[in-house]
Amino acid sequence: MAKLVRSLGLWSSIGLVIGITIGGGIYRTPAGIAERVPDPVWMLGVWVLGGLIVLCGALSFAELSASMPETGGMYVYLREGWGRPYGFLYGWAQLVLIRAAALGGISSVFGEYFMRVFGMDPSANPAMADYLAALAIIIAGVTNIVGVKLGALFAGLSTITKFGALAFLVVASFLMGGSVGASVTNLASNGAAIDAGVFGLALISVMWAYDGFADLTFASGEVKDPQRNLPRAIIVGTLLIIAIYLLANAA
Repeated sequence: MAKLVRSLGLWSSIGLVIGITIGGGIYRTPAGIAERVPDPVWMLGVWVLGGLIVLCGALSFAELSASMPETGGMYVYLREGWGRPYGFLYGWAQLVLIRAAALGGISSVFGEYFMRVFGMDPSANPAMADYLAALAIIIAGVTNIVGVKLGALFAGLSTITKFGALAFLVVASFLMGGSVGASVTNLASNGAAIDAGVFGLALISVMWAYDGFADLTFASGEVKDPQRNLPRAIIVGTLLIIAIYLLANAA
């Protein structure tokens, strides 16, 4: 029986984790979270809490991926743990609901931001933003259909771009913030009232920004030395994402 070629190394795998996870969430959600949680300490706290939850998930998926390094990720784990019917239902839910909704949200943000780069207002031409979002999904799909190496290269380039953009914003904020009156004292609690329900809504938004850390497991059958590289890539990639998210929000 034909098998997938294991061509993804450790750094390519880490790049996939970061590239898949960092997307529209970190650019779209911080403003809304800051509005719901107006106290700086609590605002950072919701990102820390989300990071801890995600890290627990990353550790769990690291163990599962090392013990069952098969293509399919969560489908495989459900199939082996609970039986084929549960894996089958999960696979269809991913296809028609879970993955479709996530891709729609991320690509919509891409379409809107792409238009703003060229000075166009997406609210004035929402159809163009939708067409660009659909085109982005098609291009990403084609690159992965052509081959895993091209898909990994595409993910790697997008990872460098997105990670670099966030790093630039963080560095620029810390270098230029003092000239406009910003300082670490701005991170002190201001005593603003925090509603538990609204804090929970903010946490949901944070979890959406962190979503994607486990998606490398879907390509487990294409990772070299999976018992070593899969856990390392998932854990290291997740820690890097948490760090850059916290720095970006602190800045």
